[in-house]
Amino acid sequence: MVLGDSIAAEQWGGEKITTNNRMELLAVISALKAYKEKTELSGDVTVHTDSQYVQKGITEWITKWKRNSWKTSDKKPVKNQDLWAELDALNTEMSVNWEWVRGHAGDFYNERCDSMTQKGIRVSR
Repeated sequence: MVLGDSIAAEQWGGEKITTNNRMELLAVISALKAYKEKTELSGDVTVHTDSQYVQKGITEWITKWKRNSWKTSDKKPVKNQDLWAELDALNTEMSVNWEWVRGHAGDFYNERCDSMTQKGIRVSR
């Protein structure tokens, strides 16, 4: 978590049986919860993510999923619905701005997150 120009908190983890998309969602949910606890705020916050699945899911797709009873356009159940619902609640409560950044393109914080991700993968195997 970055507050101002400094890193205020970092955490990493992993699960043995999971998917990349599920871990991307869990990372954002954990970060938003930590931000809320640390700052005791529920106002505007910006999330920078290299995951278009997360960014487009929460800003574009989720409205249709909810309107269609959590079904995709091909009528299949939305994967990770439990996490999407939790993220949706945080997104609404905290007024989150979503910024997509290109992965592995030299962004300091994105590269830092990637190194923690690799550590989490090694430890959870």
